[in-house]
Amino acid sequence: MKSFGTIGTTAVFLLLGLAVPAHARQEKQEEKASPPKQEQQAKPEKQAQAKPEKQQQAKPQQQQKQQQQAAKSEKQQQQKTQQQAKGQQEQQQKQEAKSEKQQQQKTQQQAKGQQEQQQKQQAKSEKQQQQKTQQQAKSSKQQHQQLQTVSSHGAPQRSQQAMATQRSQPELRLSERGSGRIPDDRFRSHFGNGHRFHMGNPVMVSGYSRFQYGGYWFGFVDPWPVGWYYTDDFYIDYVDGGYYMYNPYYPGARFAITVVI
Repeated sequence: MKSFGTIGTTAVFLLLGLAVPAHARQEKQEEKASPPKQEQQAKPEKQAQAKPEKQQQAKPQQQQKQQQQAAKSEKQQQQKTQQQAKGQQEQQQKQEAKSEKQQQQKTQQQAKGQQEQQQKQQAKSEKQQQQKTQQQAKSSKQQHQQLQTVSSHGAPQRSQQAMATQRSQPELRLSERGSGRIPDDRFRSHFGNGHRFHMGNPVMVSGYSRFQYGGYWFGFVDPWPVGWYYTDDFYIDYVDGGYYMYNPYYPGARFAITVVI
């Protein structure tokens, strides 16, 4: 019984002896393991301290890069602005050249039109002058025929006062033939061989010689016939598309007049 107790006591000490070195070894291992953990904890702190320094070193480079990009962008903007200004200037020059060319063409066309108009007007004036010359020649021929008729039938008897009055009248201011027409019913009731009248002395109206009869004004297209007097009997007839005045003292003779409406 005593031996068993001794053995038990010895076993307890033996276990304690084994436990203490094991515990010491564990503590030693923990001590050895602790420094790396501290180093790991210190390493992030060191990296955290080094990172701002690195960022501070990279910041000027980034600013410089941004400045370079800004300068490049500004330069590109200036080039773009210059190109736009150049394009606008070229467009303006083209537009001015086009406008100038159009103006020149317009001026040439206007000059050409004026020249053509002048040529037409000149041709018209020459034609009118030819017609007037032909009418005067025709009137002279009619006057010559009238004189021959008068010489064969005898001149109408006129007073000295009528002859003096006729000689004192100014030369007629002739008009061009117009296109005015007297209505047929009005013409039949006041004009023709059955309606004779005394014309009286012509008057000046708007710079032309005029006389009035039957409610209408008439202008003289042909010169006044030689031997005719304003105090003679007359009648107006519409023949060959125009109005003519006839003098019964001179059969077959006539001269052109125009109705002014």
